[in-house]
Amino acid sequence: MKLEGVDVKAVSKTFGGKAGAFERLLGRTPRGLRAVRDVSFSISRGEVLGLVGESGCGKSTLARVIGGLLEPTGGDIAFRGVKPRLQMVFQDPFSSLNGRWRVDDIIAEPIRTHRLRPKGEVAGRVAELLEQVGLSPADGVKYPQAFSGGQRQRISIARALAGEPDFLILDEPTSALDVSVQAQILNLLRDLQSRLGLTSLFITHNLSVVRLMADRVGVMYLGELVELASADDIFTNPKHPYTRLLIDAAPDLDPIDRTLHPIPGELPDPSRPPSGCSFRTRCPYAQPLCAETPPPLRWEAAREVRCHFDLTPKSLSVPA
Repeated sequence: MKLEGVDVKAVSKTFGGKAGAFERLLGRTPRGLRAVRDVSFSISRGEVLGLVGESGCGKSTLARVIGGLLEPTGGDIAFRGVKPRLQMVFQDPFSSLNGRWRVDDIIAEPIRTHRLRPKGEVAGRVAELLEQVGLSPADGVKYPQAFSGGQRQRISIARALAGEPDFLILDEPTSALDVSVQAQILNLLRDLQSRLGLTSLFITHNLSVVRLMADRVGVMYLGELVELASADDIFTNPKHPYTRLLIDAAPDLDPIDRTLHPIPGELPDPSRPPSGCSFRTRCPYAQPLCAETPPPLRWEAAREVRCHFDLTPKSLSVPA
């Protein structure tokens, strides 16, 4: 059987919140930081779902929960069709590779661990993977220190593919790289996605990257999913005020004859989120209702939007 899809159901992750001896003595209840708050979505087989949002919105924490590196505080992750082989590519290619291992051993580890090839075929498979990511089989005898950041990320991708994943999580895989190197890695990932039909979750804060890579895009703010739609709809017809403002603030989306508008206000303390709608303190369209009642995540055609109001693209223009 093959992986048919991934279902993330009301997943939450809270850090802290447990009273120590000092808090108990003073009768204080410490606040937990709810990094992820009741997030739900599905990813279909062969689909790339992108997650975007400002730093601190909880997208990388969510990726680690889905990847099994963190235990969820609540909710569930279900894999339809089969218990998947899951692999991750991390943000920093300088810390994600063991500097005391040769490259061929790094890439061979998941093959050996999961017994994906007979022992006599492992070396050939490693050579094949190195070529697949644009490196030479001769690079296998070297150590990670001999490579640039972009080359190390190619090694990380080869290691992930070595596990023959049903589901691939990419957590900011290009953000630590120079712009020219980013383009090379993104082109490599697009080619691999096209040839292998990978089911992927792509985490990034870069809107131009997610526009290039994703079939659908989820927008996160302060631990919540505030909008989810196809990539085309997100960029041409955003429905949530935060999505519109995020796009208007991005300097690398069609910059010619385009005025940039920074998102107003400061990101709230995630351990003390605003009442009602989490975005209301920065939203130019907030009403009294927004402070009183958390907005539901409502369906609109093939889109989900967490807002009390049905706002048109025109009404989402930033006021002068």
